[in-house]
Amino acid sequence: MLSGRSYKRSIAGFILLLTLLHTKGQDIHFSQFFEAPLLRNPSLAGIFTGDYRIQGVYRDQWNSITNAYRTGSLNAEYKMPMGIGNDFMTTGIQAVFDKAGTVGLTTTHILPALNYHKSLSNEKTMYLSLGFMGGLIHKSIDVSKITTDNQYNGGSYDGTLPTGETFLTPNFNTWDASVGMSFNTTFGVDQSNSFFIGGAYHHLNRPKNSFYRNAGIELHAKYVGSVGIKWHVDDFSAITLQADHSVQGSYQETIGGVLYSYKIGGDIDNPLYTLSGGLLLRWKDALVPVAKIEWGHLAAAISYDVNVSQLKTASMGQGGFELSLSYIGFLHRDNSSEYKMLCPKF
Repeated sequence: MLSGRSYKRSIAGFILLLTLLHTKGQDIHFSQFFEAPLLRNPSLAGIFTGDYRIQGVYRDQWNSITNAYRTGSLNAEYKMPMGIGNDFMTTGIQAVFDKAGTVGLTTTHILPALNYHKSLSNEKTMYLSLGFMGGLIHKSIDVSKITTDNQYNGGSYDGTLPTGETFLTPNFNTWDASVGMSFNTTFGVDQSNSFFIGGAYHHLNRPKNSFYRNAGIELHAKYVGSVGIKWHVDDFSAITLQADHSVQGSYQETIGGVLYSYKIGGDIDNPLYTLSGGLLLRWKDALVPVAKIEWGHLAAAISYDVNVSQLKTASMGQGGFELSLSYIGFLHRDNSSEYKMLCPKF
């Protein structure tokens, strides 16, 4: 007989499995959403101080309930000036890997991206960016781990019996496309503060999303609004606020929060370290404390979801652990953004 805790884990795992197999789809998401900018909006590619950026995020969620979600994101961006003016173009690629549930529902995305930044001022940083992203999605499940009512004989389970799922295909490929636009600028004393706002339209081609080759089951379009502001309190400290609101079919998600950063050692422009800490909130779902350290071109952040949703009883308040790493650098070429007075940044 199952213990009370095991029973809760089994029931929660069963509910999660049904969700994975039958939902029309909510997208993969991260609590450190600001560390996966292309998943927010392809027009956020290249909005950083540097010529290139590489970012990775790993998420491990809900393992207090069942073998739930393990998700990884890797994106790379390369920014280059266009012509003799202040315009830029960014090329990039977004890769995502996600594995969930006892049936090993696996999703892999390979999504190239292109973003053009049009300068709107010769006096200050002010850009309007239009970005596109699209590519391949591959999904698979381990059919050998599926159990159905056809495999129960007289009340007892017999794994040698056929599942009866004769129309189920274990994997399929589909194509995806997204478009986004954003505006970013600087303001304040010495133009030291930054601001951006943007909107994105994901799955504009409605990718197919069925292991039964049901053409009527597809990913809903997703609309994402993003905003961010970085305000320098003084020469050594800054406050950064960011938020996203997403709508996908009947689902909505709002996440946002604040980070406080402080520079340690070195000079103001090149500190030895920058330490950041703060709190994010995914509305009606989780509180997310975050800690981050930057040294040189490298940065690392760690966060943990504290579950406050209706699932908190089964999950015992536990949610998802996330770790992110990023590297931003200059190529020191003749036309590097390092030598430009104006360039997109946040």
